[in-house]
Amino acid sequence: MKLWSLLGNSQRLDGGAMFGNAPRALWQRWTDADDANRIALACRALLAAPLAGRTVLFETGIGAFFEPAMRERYGVVESEHVLLHSLAAAGFSHEDIDVVVLSHLHFDHAGGLLAPWEEGRPPRLLFPNARFLVGANHWQRATHPHPRDRASFIPELPGLLRDSGRLELVDGAQSETLGEAVRFHFSDGHTPGLMLAEIRGPGRDGDGNAHGGVLFCADLIPGTAWVHVPITMGYDRYPELLIDEKRALLDDLHARDVHLFFTHDPDCALARIQRDEKGRYGTVQEVASLQARSLGA
Repeated sequence: MKLWSLLGNSQRLDGGAMFGNAPRALWQRWTDADDANRIALACRALLAAPLAGRTVLFETGIGAFFEPAMRERYGVVESEHVLLHSLAAAGFSHEDIDVVVLSHLHFDHAGGLLAPWEEGRPPRLLFPNARFLVGANHWQRATHPHPRDRASFIPELPGLLRDSGRLELVDGAQSETLGEAVRFHFSDGHTPGLMLAEIRGPGRDGDGNAHGGVLFCADLIPGTAWVHVPITMGYDRYPELLIDEKRALLDDLHARDVHLFFTHDPDCALARIQRDEKGRYGTVQEVASLQARSLGA
């Protein structure tokens, strides 16, 4: 199996919102802000093939579905659908994808499912041959959003996914489509039912636990800076819960040498977890991009 990191449309968002209650004096150690206090963010997808005999895409980024005024409001940099170009550069098209795994349905993670905006045309799905995997609990949030996060969802998207006949709602550690090849972890701190996909590694311990895999961190850990356990985002629904979830997950992943894949970090796609003598987590062996990289390499 090979892994590719695929860049989608990038964003520039307010640094204070991205770092929650951390002051700028702290977060500016990790990133630079422009004159409008916005920082650069990637929307990176992970492609794995063959995985469980399929070509699997983990998330689709923000895409190009926004009309121009909304694209400006949300700091989307490019007008074209960058992910489609990234797929082509890796030797694939959206028609080649068998499975799309979605951690959640916020527009910066699922908007790439849609064709680019055209005036007068309604939203329409790409990936005509793919099954779409969404967490069952998060599906309830996406179809009945709270006023606080309603603007994070694309109103038409749940109906399009349902009507495709290719939607699978995942409510446990495994899915029907991917079986034992992918283990799912769930989190409620950022948004209820966030689904984190772990591509199981080739190693096993005495209890049969997988070692050496890759976790798609989604918005639980958007980039290397957020590996620091106390760092959260202003967009998180329950920051204290997220911190507890993050610590427990990092404890488990560090023990099993599972690497972290970051969707929003502009400079790092993959990294290994380290823990210092005080028990604080960070990253080492940071990799900017993956190009047909073998799992465990």
